[in-house]
Amino acid sequence: MRVLVIGGGIGGLTAALSLHAAGIGCVVAESVPDPRPLGVGINLQPHAVRELTELGLGGELAAIGVPTARQVYADRFGNVILSLPRGRAAGYRWPQYSVHRGELQMSLLAAVRERLGERAVMTGLVFEDLAEGPDGVTASLRDARTGEPVRITADALVGADGLHSAVRARLHPSGGPLLWSGIRMWRGITRSRPFLDGATMLIAGSNRSCKFVAYPVSPDRTRINWVAEVKVAGGGEAAPAADWTRRGRPEDVLAHFADWKLPWFDVPGLLSGAGRILEYPMVDREPLPSWGRGRATLLGDAAHPMYPVGSNGGSQAVLDARILARHLAVLGPAAGLAAYEEERRPATTPLVLANREMPMERTIATVAERAPYGFGDVAEVLTPAELAEMAEGQRRMTDMDVAFLNERPSWSVGNPAT
Repeated sequence: MRVLVIGGGIGGLTAALSLHAAGIGCVVAESVPDPRPLGVGINLQPHAVRELTELGLGGELAAIGVPTARQVYADRFGNVILSLPRGRAAGYRWPQYSVHRGELQMSLLAAVRERLGERAVMTGLVFEDLAEGPDGVTASLRDARTGEPVRITADALVGADGLHSAVRARLHPSGGPLLWSGIRMWRGITRSRPFLDGATMLIAGSNRSCKFVAYPVSPDRTRINWVAEVKVAGGGEAAPAADWTRRGRPEDVLAHFADWKLPWFDVPGLLSGAGRILEYPMVDREPLPSWGRGRATLLGDAAHPMYPVGSNGGSQAVLDARILARHLAVLGPAAGLAAYEEERRPATTPLVLANREMPMERTIATVAERAPYGFGDVAEVLTPAELAEMAEGQRRMTDMDVAFLNERPSWSVGNPAT
């Protein structure tokens, strides 16, 4: 069996490693001619870290990531509303890691080239179309450097080409537009002294108005990834251009956070200290009634783009990749893709919808209404039931049952790489 994966991001590269470990041939076609470690921070939840560890990447993750110990929600003045344990502190056998997205992608790319061979990742190939035959699927691509057409035939095709998936557009030409939450996001990484215990994700304020997220993404805890979110429209409007590489202007985001002084760091200072700021809208798409057809399917953001409010998008792509390889190894191309979708689509659709609800934001907004100038003890502002509801909302968007994850059998088939 030979599988063609369109897209060399986190999901596509994890799919390649998973297929290889399951004894399935694979080649990855990536549109970027020269992949580089771009982007900002990302979180890998314990359920994804388990899968990458079983692929033999535990050492690489530990070398580039920060094992997140807790997640703290605060008001815009830094008064703590709720603190939740994460990763091993929450009882999982595997940590949650905060990492630089580009460094994670480069680690995965190096592993694919080492295990599958240098020619397993073909760069500069832009997907254009696909055609299914009785025994396989043929992709039509174009070399971005020469303009020459390229055709590749495989037993199955997986579109892992992200939010603007060309494979999705071919499979679902009427699949609907990007949907905007009304929230604009600015993201960057700034060198700063470690804050709190050096292993905390801090979420301050509410994206019903302004929200600031910060967490370290380097083992020395001095590279602080931050996300500034501002509600600028009502939501439901047509999405503005969602370009993950668009440069943002410091003055645009500073206008919203100029007076923010949290106890642990100077928010305007972090915003001003970033070498490069990215700006884009918070968007998703309506869940599809089906992902693929025949011998072609979707994976990761191409299949189920979701708001980045639960730190779970990249982790779900990793789970997609592992389940995809498992079903293909057991059932073969067409039946395997159908079983993969049957398992993963019902698992990811509720997450897309839960992220839209933003349940924690309701509670944080309530705090701002009841204590607009801050508070001393959260018990004076929220009832125990309201705090429990907030914690449950976070669990629905991010967590898997601890005992279930710790005890379930491995998804590996064949002889996983070590």
